[in-house]
Amino acid sequence: MPTPARLAAARFFAAHGASHRLLFQLRASGAREVHPAIFFMAADLPTALAERLSNGLLPGREAQRQLEPGLCFGRHFGPATHRARIAAVLVLLYPTEQGWQLPLTVRPTTLRGHAGQISLPGGTVEPGESSEAAALRELEEELGVARGGVRLLGRLSPLYVFVSEFQISPWVAAVAERPLFEPSPAEVSELLEVPLAHLLDGASRGIHRRRQRGIELTAPHFLWGRHRIWGATAMILSELVAAVCEAGCPVNR
Repeated sequence: MPTPARLAAARFFAAHGASHRLLFQLRASGAREVHPAIFFMAADLPTALAERLSNGLLPGREAQRQLEPGLCFGRHFGPATHRARIAAVLVLLYPTEQGWQLPLTVRPTTLRGHAGQISLPGGTVEPGESSEAAALRELEEELGVARGGVRLLGRLSPLYVFVSEFQISPWVAAVAERPLFEPSPAEVSELLEVPLAHLLDGASRGIHRRRQRGIELTAPHFLWGRHRIWGATAMILSELVAAVCEAGCPVNR
């Protein structure tokens, strides 16, 4: 008799195609190298995560603080000043044969703000625009992903980026298959496609020292290849990891 997990996988395939059929076959054959966390994510993640984000208190500060740089003294949690601009970013989850992934962008060094840093697609909310609409618009402008097939799952906790005066609302969304990314050269110098399972692995975390405005500080990070994902982006991803775990996916691989 099929288990509930396999029935869930079958429903997922029926709704979203066969992009995860290889994982399903590996799991069904008893392949030990496919961790149950990956199978869970293949079958159930969008629905389970949407339920978690809409149900009760979010992981919030406890999760965000784990990746907060030193000498910030909790300023990321506000209150924001009257100069702060309202912004939105989007965590876009998409399935691959290796599990769920999400795109991050390396900002060109020619940009005035946060040049060379790793970011989620996002930007300022325009007058008369909702936060979620801004996140979807920025996704399309930066990575060429049309909003039509994007399913919003919910919102993570807001974050105040005091260095550049942005009050950010992070949104989480999913699509049924990997998008055909078309990064904008003006806003993206490199596209990073990071497996969610990698972020769930505690071994991906580290700490480095850096100098900001003449002050040396410690900065926790996620390490992906040669890239250190730190700052507000890492804090948002830390809460995402916590929400995924609370939705039913274990952190330890």
